[in-house]
Amino acid sequence: MDLSELHKNETIKDVSNFLRGTIVEGLLDESTGAIAKNDQQLTKFHGIYQQDDRDVRRERRKAKQEPAYSFMIRVRVPGGVCTPKQWLEMDELANTYANHTLKLTTRQAFQLHGVIKKDLKKTIREINEACMDTIAACGDVNRNVMCNPNPHQSSAHGEALELAQEISDHLTPRTRAYHDIWLTDLETGEKTKVTPDAEDEPIYGKHYLPRKFKIVIAVPPSNDVDIYAHDLGFIAILDEDENITGYNVTVGGGMGMGHGKKDTYPVLAQVMGFCTPDQAVDVAEKVVLVQRDHGDRKNRAHARLKYTIDDHGLDWFRDQVEDRLGYKLEEAKEFAFDDNGDRYGWIQDEDGNFHLTLFIQNGRVKDTDDYPMMTGLREIAKIHKGDFRLTANQNLIIGSIAPDDRPAIEELLEKHGLKDSYEATGLRLNSMACVALPTCGLSLAESERYLPDLITELEEIIEEHGLRDDAITIRMTGCPNGCARPYIAEIAFVGRAPGKYNIYLGGGFIGDRLNKLYKESVLSENIVETLRPVIADYAKNREDGEKFGDFVIRAGYVNETTHGRDFHEGLGEVKDS
Repeated sequence: MDLSELHKNETIKDVSNFLRGTIVEGLLDESTGAIAKNDQQLTKFHGIYQQDDRDVRRERRKAKQEPAYSFMIRVRVPGGVCTPKQWLEMDELANTYANHTLKLTTRQAFQLHGVIKKDLKKTIREINEACMDTIAACGDVNRNVMCNPNPHQSSAHGEALELAQEISDHLTPRTRAYHDIWLTDLETGEKTKVTPDAEDEPIYGKHYLPRKFKIVIAVPPSNDVDIYAHDLGFIAILDEDENITGYNVTVGGGMGMGHGKKDTYPVLAQVMGFCTPDQAVDVAEKVVLVQRDHGDRKNRAHARLKYTIDDHGLDWFRDQVEDRLGYKLEEAKEFAFDDNGDRYGWIQDEDGNFHLTLFIQNGRVKDTDDYPMMTGLREIAKIHKGDFRLTANQNLIIGSIAPDDRPAIEELLEKHGLKDSYEATGLRLNSMACVALPTCGLSLAESERYLPDLITELEEIIEEHGLRDDAITIRMTGCPNGCARPYIAEIAFVGRAPGKYNIYLGGGFIGDRLNKLYKESVLSENIVETLRPVIADYAKNREDGEKFGDFVIRAGYVNETTHGRDFHEGLGEVKDS
């Protein structure tokens, strides 16, 4: 491998000593709140992003101070399931070392924001003491494996969750760097002795993958994990008794793109074949190996699996995978999805236990003067005997509540104002936003802090036209990288510049169709009036059962996107009134 011809990140990985770099030395440097530039790439493999508070960046620059550096820590939660004890530990860490909030991500993980450098090691050590970790939560590796929380299909969910954990364990990097850096004594620098075998990366090699890699498991009829938006997916195929007989395998999905860069685009995953349950981990490994060997290491904007498959074709990719497997995948089986949202409220499973899905706006768990959400969930965790399930839509399921325990849970819900968290409009309940400002360095515009207010304005139109309970997926991101999976939403806003957004319309309600650019660089104050006639037209002229995304295509507001390569073509126009 000639590193001089590859992206600079390949050299960083090559000389990192299996992801160590100079991270230990940087943590000991008290002259700055930051770490070295190359180490910022390596800490991503350990689940850590360096950030700074952009709200105060200008004034600190004027005062000749360095940026207000802090770190985001992402905690892996395979399948999104954690214990009440782990929830309490994350709550304590958020209030001790972070910014007194806990973020539930779009990938069923926890995020802590605002952790300063001197507290990094203590925080990660305590995360590991709670039987969780941050390794491979970011970086050029397989990340947190997502799984449908599925409280209405307990038996299928249990099996799918087990697969999520198995894949996560199998694809976790083998390097001892994580242990050496974060779980040994920082002051003395004492390290565990490492044998040569412990430094072998049998799956990834010393250069790991060309880019990040994301895996999900869906259990129909729910597509709440947005299976078509990910590199690799497993769609559970159920028999009449709702037992999993195997999985349809999907490959090549991905959301990221760049403004004005037509050679970058979102892509929907394609179904590649069918595997049995005992083949699934093997299939996951071999798909990763093909991407490892054939993904683009020169151009990181072209390095995701979606481009590898786009360049070579699905048939070529399947052949590569099957050659490594030593057997053929079966033909895909029939399946059907109903939606990609969450089922709110109380649900009783086949064993008689209850599950309660709460709406957590944009996944931000915090206390406010009029809504002590964080406190309420803390008190529930203290008495809850079941589990907590983070959904792929940034919401929370209080799972496996025994019938005798439900009254005590309901009392705490009532006391802390959580009881009616899911009694919002269909638009709000199907909304999602990335973090964006002030911490994300890539953000061009607001997202998490703005979307709730924008929805409030849009709700006036929704209510006026009798659409209060209609589910319409609406998503916002501060940049085009697609962290909240905006390009499959029925309505999406993607930050273009401060206070300006591209508006996309026409995504599939079940997450199976890309949307299309409707209006470019719309000022935030003009968004509501831009969408008012479209929503009114939908309310008046939709067909029975027709979803918003389907309507805007049929009515001519935007053209249907049939493939990612067509994403930037045939932009929508304002329809004549």
